Amino acid sequence: MIYNSALASAVLAAHNHSHGESFDFADVFLDALIDSAKMLPFLFLAFLLMEFLEHKAGDKLVNFLRKTGGGRAGSAAVGALIGCVPQCGFSVAASNLYAGRVISAGTLIAVFLSTSDEAVPVLLAHPDKIGMVWQLLLVKVIIAAIAGIAVDIFIKLLKIKTDGESIGEICSESGCGCGSHGIWYSALKHTINIIIFIFAVNIVLGTVMSLVGEEAVEHFLGSMGVFQPLLAGLVGMIPNCAASVFITELYAEGAITFGSAVAGLCTGAGIGLAVLFRANKNIKENLIITGVVYAVGTVCGMVLNLF
Repeated sequence: MIYNSALASAVLAAHNHSHGESFDFADVFLDALIDSAKMLPFLFLAFLLMEFLEHKAGDKLVNFLRKTGGGRAGSAAVGALIGCVPQCGFSVAASNLYAGRVISAGTLIAVFLSTSDEAVPVLLAHPDKIGMVWQLLLVKVIIAAIAGIAVDIFIKLLKIKTDGESIGEICSESGCGCGSHGIWYSALKHTINIIIFIFAVNIVLGTVMSLVGEEAVEHFLGSMGVFQPLLAGLVGMIPNCAASVFITELYAEGAITFGSAVAGLCTGAGIGLAVLFRANKNIKENLIITGVVYAVGTVCGMVLNLF
């Protein structure tokens, strides 16, 4: 059930509207604002922890992946483990490392599938969903490791060779500037950006609920059956953190299943895919990698929905 007070208010407003009372958008707006504000301290603390990890261990993790991710046995598993560490720029770093052929395609795919993006801080901002964080990360790591290893084995068996640019040239063109400020500033910046997305999601969901009703929305999403993970996977591939925020919020509110959330968050590699298409000049490779990520995420989501 969707229990968010903004959504509940919207549903009540829709009910009143159906009985002749006018729908007051201001109520939905205010409730969405209050609900979002309640999440602020949890989000800030989560991002502060993420920034601490990134500043203290980010370079070490990237260097470790650089040393272990070149197609060696188990390198994809290493990518899956490192990818799940909540830091925003890791999928970007992995894309650049792959473009320079420092890591294998399987390792890159493992990183993409396991990248947690904004899902972790958003779930942590829902105190009743904190217990789901480790389950989500564990499932994503397992999926990522198996898929990445399978891809590397497949490439080796077929003796597929790829050409890449110099990693020096790739790195000189990238650089997001995330490390140019202190952790407090960076954490606050991330918190503000994400809370805006969350507020927008609450407004959109609240408005939808007010227009069609909670039961109708739940019936629509539930009636999608096998297609729910397919749709979630497509949403997850949008190269923006708003996609993972939207999917995580839908799951936190009970609007989509765990399998659908896994599908959307596995395909959601943040801006990693966008950077891959910019850094790696082989468009065919990029499309194949994108297709594999989508296929693995959605198929695993559908399998999870069976249990």
